[in-house]
Order: sequence, then structure tokens, then C-alpha cells
Amino acid sequence: MQQSDVDAVLNRPLSQELLARDLARLAYTALDGTPRAIPIAICWNGSQIVMCTSTNALKLPALRRNPAVALTIDTESHPPKILLVRGRVELDVVDGIPDEYLQFNGTYEMTPEQRVEWEAGVRSLYDGMVRIVLTPAWAKLIDFETTLPTAVEELMRRQEERQRA
Repeated sequence: MQQSDVDAVLNRPLSQELLARDLARLAYTALDGTPRAIPIAICWNGSQIVMCTSTNALKLPALRRNPAVALTIDTESHPPKILLVRGRVELDVVDGIPDEYLQFNGTYEMTPEQRVEWEAGVRSLYDGMVRIVLTPAWAKLIDFETTLPTAVEELMRRQEERQRA
């Protein structure tokens, strides 16, 4: 997929809405070769999706070995709105708490007092974190109104051909 095509998908209003969500599902290949899909908080910076994790997270050795990942961001309503993204991640070890970690945890419902307490707890727990930075190389938006899963599009095309015959 050309970068301009990826950008066109990611710049659609619905994609931007999904990229503003806090939670996604990250898929990667574990060290034992089996697939993993985990919920993870995200932060879109306009060109990359940033996720953060502890420096001792089990996913890090796997991502170092094979940085190819897939990410799904979706809604819970019907019909679902789904943004699928693929690419490679870069791992960036940082001292302290990355700004993105504090940003993407900022939309959960917390009182100002709870927010202060939560942030103090985070700062006391982590000496450093790892930023997992995904640069999208492929993207597809499925809204079940203007776009459908590829397999469903194919079935509909076949159905139309049968009806014309």
C-alpha cells in the first residue's frame, strides 16, 4: 500500500475519531511463535500510534525479534466502526513517564482528585517505560456503510454477477 493511500484512510473523519480513542488491540507474534492480541492504550500523534509499556513487559522481546504488528481500533455499537492498521514498531526506552502515557489515560472518567492520585501512583511505580511507536504502512477503515470487509465485498460482487446472469 502506498503511503498516500494509508494517509487517505487515516485522514478520513471516522478514522480520526477512532484514532482519538484510548484503547486498541495490538496483535504480534510471541517468542514461541504463537499469535498474541492484547488490549493496549494508544495515542495518535498525527503520523504514528504510540503505546507505552513497562520496561519488563513480556511483549518487548517478541517485538524486538519481530516488529511487524497489526492494530485494531473499533467501537462497541452496531454497526461497528473498525480501523485496521499494520506496520512495524520501533521501541524507545525512556526515563520517567512518557507524555503519551499521561495523555491517553486522560480521557477516562476521573475526578481531578482521582487524576492527581493516579498520576502520583504512576510516577512512583515506573522509573522508566518503553514507547512502542507504530508507523502505519497499511490501513483499512470499515464502517459497514461505505466500506465493508474485503471478503464481504467479494461475496456481494459475486451475488451481483449471478443476478445479472
